[in-house]
Amino acid sequence: MTDAKIIDGKAFSEKLVTQVAAEVEVFAKATGQVPGLAVVLVGENPASQVYVRNKSERTTAAGMRSIEHRLDCDTDEASLLALIETLNQDDMVDGILVQLPLPDQINADAVINAIRPDKDVDGFHVVNAGLLATGQESLVPCTPFGCLLLLRDQLGDLSGLHAVVVGRSNIVGKPMAQLLLGESCTVTIAHSRTKDVESLCQQADILVAAVGRPEMITDVHVKKGATVIDVGINRVPAPERGEGKFRLTGDVDFDAAAKKAGAITPVPGGVGPMTIACLLRNTLVAAARRHGVTIGKI
Repeated sequence: MTDAKIIDGKAFSEKLVTQVAAEVEVFAKATGQVPGLAVVLVGENPASQVYVRNKSERTTAAGMRSIEHRLDCDTDEASLLALIETLNQDDMVDGILVQLPLPDQINADAVINAIRPDKDVDGFHVVNAGLLATGQESLVPCTPFGCLLLLRDQLGDLSGLHAVVVGRSNIVGKPMAQLLLGESCTVTIAHSRTKDVESLCQQADILVAAVGRPEMITDVHVKKGATVIDVGINRVPAPERGEGKFRLTGDVDFDAAAKKAGAITPVPGGVGPMTIACLLRNTLVAAARRHGVTIGKI
């Protein structure tokens, strides 16, 4: 048993998608068009296929146009870059997302930076990363933005709180830190070379785990009453469910951490649903900016 509040990302994401769908109607009345999201999948990675299918379904459900390009696993980099340039020039496409990871023969950085920054709904382009780092208007990576929305909903004003982000990836850790700095938090980033991670995490009012290591964060890392955001999603063996079976777990040992946390996200049902909801929001924002349409803030 735990007294920690469970932060329901699924419920919050449903509200956000409903808001996006309403704003899409406003956009359509103003422009005679609907926002278009192009998703490119290279290869047959099973997890990526599931993500792409979910994105397509949610995009359509929100009243947007879903455009899919599925390429063979042996597609070369030049062919992928040519497709991206075509999408860059297509006025019916407002957002472009290339599903990661990519096959070894393709340089992911080259692909990400080939996407027009104003259509980069993943928020990974160096221009958007630079704008975020300098506090300017940008398209923000979906997962950290979803985390921020959950934190605002849970805590209200984040100003002055000490946030520790465990993980320094370009996709989550670094942009998460920038977003928290933008909320006037005091931010510390911990990583694989950080000494005495436990004591550092114990100082955190907000603890964000984004390292890709199953259940790395336990009760010894958590300050009493802290808000814990678990970004990880890992498949680990579950022999108790039968041979070859797996279960999903985060980077946080939920049962242990929840004994001390004030609030905590579960896996699944926490951060995960927020990522696609924020992708839809980014697509709407990209479309609105390109067409000069004003939409509501969140």
